[in-house]
Amino acid sequence: MEISGAQISLEQLHAIARSDEPVTLSEEVRERIRRSRSVVEKILERGDVVYGISTGFGRFADVRIAPDALRQLQLNLVRSHACGVGPPLSIPEVRAMILLRANVLALGFSGVSLGVVEFLCELLNRHVHPVIPEKGSVGASGDLAPLAHLALTVVGEGECFFAGERIASEDALSQSGIKPIALEAKDGLALLNGTQAMHAVGGLALVRAQRLARVADLAGAMTLEALMGTPHAFDARLHQARPHPGQIEVAAHMRELLRDSEIRESHRENDPRVQDAYSLRCIPQVHGAVRDTLAYVDNVLAIESASATDNPLVFPESDAVISGGNFHGAPLAQALDYAAIAVTDLMSISERRTESMVNPDLSYGLPAFLARQPGLQSGMMIAQVVAVALLNEAKVLAHPASVDNLPTSAGREDHVSMGMTSATKLRRIVDNAEHLLAIELIAGAEALEHRRPLKAGVGVERAHALVRKYVRPLVQDRSLANDIAEIASAIRRGEFDRES
Repeated sequence: MEISGAQISLEQLHAIARSDEPVTLSEEVRERIRRSRSVVEKILERGDVVYGISTGFGRFADVRIAPDALRQLQLNLVRSHACGVGPPLSIPEVRAMILLRANVLALGFSGVSLGVVEFLCELLNRHVHPVIPEKGSVGASGDLAPLAHLALTVVGEGECFFAGERIASEDALSQSGIKPIALEAKDGLALLNGTQAMHAVGGLALVRAQRLARVADLAGAMTLEALMGTPHAFDARLHQARPHPGQIEVAAHMRELLRDSEIRESHRENDPRVQDAYSLRCIPQVHGAVRDTLAYVDNVLAIESASATDNPLVFPESDAVISGGNFHGAPLAQALDYAAIAVTDLMSISERRTESMVNPDLSYGLPAFLARQPGLQSGMMIAQVVAVALLNEAKVLAHPASVDNLPTSAGREDHVSMGMTSATKLRRIVDNAEHLLAIELIAGAEALEHRRPLKAGVGVERAHALVRKYVRPLVQDRSLANDIAEIASAIRRGEFDRES
């Protein structure tokens, strides 16, 4: 992949995060970075007082720094800001973060030294991954603490994951053949200002969320067949009358999944029910709204991937250096909170469908809790309880982080985004959702056993076969923990994408 400053799609981000694909810089990008850097060097030659180049930072923006102390200033900045806590980000999240940071520096608005961007590319190409604690960013002057831990590796300090071990960055760089860099004026600040930590974590979680949106259709179709529901609510005419894009897409998807259903034909003429419950009838409206929300967030992240989030920004055409607030994480924080709400709603409707299958008062003839011998066996009773527990946690986490604000840096940074919290919350919600939808799929597959020999729609039958690849029928009680984990893992790997 050539890093050019152009937008990076979620597919590209996911690919680099999880593959060995090398990254390069074109000569055009190298020249763009050099032109930007020349503006900084002219400022240093003239002795101008410019924030971030010849001054302190934050509350110390009014403190002028002597020319012979500028290197120490950048090193001090990196060291002092690298105080994150908590578990480290995963290697894919770190790789995504490095890629995004290199890409925005490639825009040529940061005044950074070319060697810094080349160094970031080498980290990716040689699989040297800084240890970056996930907690500590308020997403105001960017993700300062996480990006500072990335910058520590640039100067040969901190720790890295390399060759399967967690070792000192100095050793990882030496073993991989990369030389640390002495940061020049503006270099440290250019590495620290930005939204790439929240973007990396939130972006990879969003890839998983988009996958879940399609898997939810599959689970919903399986449940509808298990409950002997009607596909009337998916008629194309209904959805053209309320033409939200996601709603139309989901209705079409449901029609395809349910095509050629023997179960449907078996009760077409003698079913006393007029309408299904909302959790079945409103699948296009709810799942469609989730799709539209995630598409909106995807677009926000695409724009951000090619946005200059440094401060100050350098404009070589006019030799101007302008201070502003492009580092503020509000656009991402609010969008990621929105995604969290949408995925939680997807979980909510799924849990209601699972309840409908295990509750004998709602399941249209299925045995209580899908047990073969109700009373002697508990069947899927507690699996539905687990789904409720997962949903409860997601509802708590869905409270938006972006509505909070606590001033930092002695009041200079008096409004912050809390975007990293939005990102890590989304990641946890998505993880819960993968397990909750796994429970619905397992319950749906088990419920279909009680409708045999009738076959469900073609798409549902494919999904049933995939579930059965990992989960055998529930003939007698057993621990379902491994079954749930297996299906959640298959969802995460994208196996159900091929069936839907």
